[in-house]
Amino acid sequence: MKSIGYAALAACCLLALPPPARAAASTPAFQLTDLQKIVSLGEPRISPDGKRIAVIVSTPDWKTDKSQQELDLVDTASGMRRALTWKREDISSPRWSPDGSRLAFIAKDAQTKQGQLYVMPMDGGDARRVTDIKHGVDAYSWSPDGSQLAFVSADEPANAKAIKAHDDAFQVTDNHFLMRKALTPSHLWVVPSAGGTAKRLTQGSFSLQTDQQDGAPAPTWSRDGRSIAFVRFPGAYWGPSFHSVIDTVDIGGGTPRAVVTDEGAMDANYAAGSDMLAFMRPRGGDQNNGNAVYVSSDGHSRDVTQALARNFDSYAWLPRGKALLLAGEDGTHAVLWVQPLSGAAKRLDLGGVEAGADISVSKTGALAFVGSTETHPGELYVMDSVNAKPRRLTNLNAFVDKLALGRTESIEWQGPDGLREDGVLTRPVGYQRGQKYPLVLVIHGGPEAASTVKFSPLPQLLAAAGFVVFQPNYRGSTNLGDAYQHAIFRDTGDGPGRDVMAGLAAVQKLGVVDAQRIGVSGWSYGGYMTTWLTGHYPLWKAAVSGAALTDWVMDYTVAYYQTGDTYFFGGSPWSAKYRDIWREQSPITYAHNVTAPTLIMGDVGDPNVPLVNSYEWYHALRDSGVPVEFYAYPVDTHFPKDIVRTTDVYRRWVGWMTAHLKPRS
Repeated sequence: MKSIGYAALAACCLLALPPPARAAASTPAFQLTDLQKIVSLGEPRISPDGKRIAVIVSTPDWKTDKSQQELDLVDTASGMRRALTWKREDISSPRWSPDGSRLAFIAKDAQTKQGQLYVMPMDGGDARRVTDIKHGVDAYSWSPDGSQLAFVSADEPANAKAIKAHDDAFQVTDNHFLMRKALTPSHLWVVPSAGGTAKRLTQGSFSLQTDQQDGAPAPTWSRDGRSIAFVRFPGAYWGPSFHSVIDTVDIGGGTPRAVVTDEGAMDANYAAGSDMLAFMRPRGGDQNNGNAVYVSSDGHSRDVTQALARNFDSYAWLPRGKALLLAGEDGTHAVLWVQPLSGAAKRLDLGGVEAGADISVSKTGALAFVGSTETHPGELYVMDSVNAKPRRLTNLNAFVDKLALGRTESIEWQGPDGLREDGVLTRPVGYQRGQKYPLVLVIHGGPEAASTVKFSPLPQLLAAAGFVVFQPNYRGSTNLGDAYQHAIFRDTGDGPGRDVMAGLAAVQKLGVVDAQRIGVSGWSYGGYMTTWLTGHYPLWKAAVSGAALTDWVMDYTVAYYQTGDTYFFGGSPWSAKYRDIWREQSPITYAHNVTAPTLIMGDVGDPNVPLVNSYEWYHALRDSGVPVEFYAYPVDTHFPKDIVRTTDVYRRWVGWMTAHLKPRS
């Protein structure tokens, strides 16, 4: 979410990937050594005057197995780039002061070993640490006059001394089963931007962060700087986070007041110079719908994106507070829209660029984002206005342009239950018309996600090995509107499975697939779909199951989702009304049907889809005589984040498919 002969053959193919399949002339194809060179850009933030962009640049270092980070400054006119930081670790959240004279960011502090806030003058001089809070800074924002910073930080345990003395038993409530201690809530603080004593503004059992948010939702200041709005979660655990609301508190402290009581509210932001507050929330409060953008004014909230009736990944206010910039998937493309507060939305012409969801808008209306194309990984882009064409400012992954890649294209089909569906097809490197190739399905996770045509390393690695690669979208995906996304309700396996099989039939009609050599694979919910499909359809000759959810009841019991899982089915697996559907939609129920040789992978400390799912699947297949191998990575993530383990995952993935779908030479 998610025989000896076989083993020997697989081992031979897992030592190294096979040579690329007849790349054009002498042009090399994309290989694992190229994966290890891809530079990642993140969190672009354009200056208020639109002339500069701060962006985090991460370069993988194979020897240390770490990403070397730096915060760079890019000139929007010339593309000139210079580093602002040197040898800092865990850099995140660059944010300009309102007047553009300073840049704040979070980075690991050598003394406290925590992420602390730093402020850098942009006319020269070193960054200055302005916080030294014990448990570090999670998210923050500038006050309108630039004199203060509001930030979120976790509390110290009330029984810290007892814990030190090993009097540390904790009550199990909404935590996942890997938790080793009770979590403390996170609360709101303010500190002078020039440095000084931090002041606490909120306290209580509620929290401004949960254990599974990528980062705490940033607080947002009122236009007069007298109050701060924030997302209020019931507690520090993710399970009940769907009941979040938005409160506000005076800068002098006091009791928080409710601003938005609609549960599920997230990502609040005031329009500049206005009392209008935008926020995201599943449309109509239904967790099976896409995220909508609401605007609250004078105590009333309305969904300004209702006419689009689809999911949005993020948004940003445009200057003057008359419209919003929206980011999300539309079909097999990652796009941007302009949504006026009143009137129809307009999809922007990005000229073949797939826009990342992290968007930034200047006071002048210029905007920045990290984008990719079908043939090029992420780079920094700027648009001088919403009517301008994107301009690429960096070329940090230029080496990819010299490689032979598999051609990527969209494919559409008529699915079951009257659904129009789509996916992405990548042809093998050196593809020749009239020839048939082995096919590998790579199914996306989520399920609230989507496959798009943007450059993706794994499909290109498979294409280089001579495979056609099919990435199907299926009901529950976020790219075809709310009705499509909602169709997964109480139909988590069977419906998506029929969607994928309809897509496979459409691909086979193209005449490029060897029907006797088809494999299926995926990670997280893609792993769930892999286990579901291998338990229901006998055509698969190989499978790769990564971080797969195989047993809904067990996952509900031990993963951090808990309440989140119930939204798929309508109620608890321990109630008579709902108990059967949880088990009927669990792949483990059908494990006895599996015949496909299966490679299982996952992370030991995964709190998202705990590895016990994979252990259960492994033993079910092994005891049934199915060729199966299982590899576990000793990390606490949902997918390995370091380049060494990521490389190993992809090496095994491609190697397994090669061993079982391609004849031995």
